[in-house]
Amino acid sequence: MENPCFKIHQFEDKGLAHYSYAILSEGEIALVDPARDPQPYYEFALVHDARIVAVIETHPHADFVSSHLEIATGKEAKIYVSKLLGATYEHETFDDGDFFQIGKVTLHAINTPGHSPDSITVLLKDENQKEVAAFTGDTLFIGDVGRPDLRENVGNLTAKRDDLARQMYHSTREKLMKLPDDVLVYPSHGAGSLCGKGLSSANVSTIGAEKLSNSALQEMTEEQFVKFLTSDQPFVPKYFGYDVELNKKGAPDYKPSVREVPRYEADCDFEKNCLIIDARPQTCFRKGHLPGAINLMDGLKFETWLGSIVGPEEQFYIIAETAETLEKLIAKAAKIGYELNLKGGIVAKEIGEETSPETDLSAFEQNPDSFTIVDIRNTGEVKTRQIFPNAIAIPLPELRERANEIPTDKPIMVHCAGGYRSAAGASIIQQEVKDQPVYDLSDAITKF
Repeated sequence: MENPCFKIHQFEDKGLAHYSYAILSEGEIALVDPARDPQPYYEFALVHDARIVAVIETHPHADFVSSHLEIATGKEAKIYVSKLLGATYEHETFDDGDFFQIGKVTLHAINTPGHSPDSITVLLKDENQKEVAAFTGDTLFIGDVGRPDLRENVGNLTAKRDDLARQMYHSTREKLMKLPDDVLVYPSHGAGSLCGKGLSSANVSTIGAEKLSNSALQEMTEEQFVKFLTSDQPFVPKYFGYDVELNKKGAPDYKPSVREVPRYEADCDFEKNCLIIDARPQTCFRKGHLPGAINLMDGLKFETWLGSIVGPEEQFYIIAETAETLEKLIAKAAKIGYELNLKGGIVAKEIGEETSPETDLSAFEQNPDSFTIVDIRNTGEVKTRQIFPNAIAIPLPELRERANEIPTDKPIMVHCAGGYRSAAGASIIQQEVKDQPVYDLSDAITKF
């Protein structure tokens, strides 16, 4: 959005469905919920001959690591967060009634707990004190509101999901929905984020439009709202609590931290009992891989699945087919703070002597009952549509812990929704099952 007195620029990270913002006025910039790599914000400031003076965190994020501390330190900017966050870095508290000015606009804090106890919304008012835009963080999305079940065990303040759902009911009804209908809504996430369950692919809305179409803002009692909000939420990746804590204290600077990850040749000595993430295409993986390697291929959601399969307490290696791909994968790992757990990156077109069997699709099509079928889609996906009636459903994020539940009296066929996740799933099950072949249905699942 552009106005004679200010400009709002939205940055998008498609991999994490994350939006961050730069608010520019009179040569000064305030950032809202910046991503791990600060470079895009520095470039924006340079192009507009402006100075970053403020960084606002709407809450300690669970799904990505923010660069708020690095930007504030490097640019001598102030960090604004709720006092409830319990930040251990230097900051200005920013809660109900607090505001500050950049250029000709003022930015006001509204405490909007619900997704987390320490969530705030940032309200922008123009030079005439007209309410123009609300940066709603993970409180109000386009088409949804933030999930209430991520702060039961982590953060400065913890809260049960039912209690946060009740807070969300009051935050939306008593604060956000009372804003003028033409106030723009700029959320921190869009479709594909795991911070909600029904997010729209749109990247901006208005309070009025959300009141009309957002299912979470329709008329219902508090009890009905709690039931609505706490049901059918997506899975919680393993890394979410880790990121909350890392954001609460502030992450190390991005580029130096990425540079510290060791890069090795293919013939390096791997540390024993250390997890190996083989990100090469599944065709390469099948021809030869290291024992125990997980075939998590490079893809749009690599960082989400990395943090869902690998716990934050685990150290791991990444194998990539090219040096360029390896650098991209290390950068993706850093978006969730996992470069701190990386023992090293390896470039290898061919590596390891262990192989995986090629899938005999015709045999499966003719007699699927002769296979144990494992469906590794998320619970909500299975609930919406069960593809094979007799399939054993174990979501991919739980597979490493539950692979021993799979019967081994028949060959095993693994499937997901489109073919990406099943490569990882089959490689995980292959480690557990030694007396039967483990097949990956891959993208052939689309035939069914």
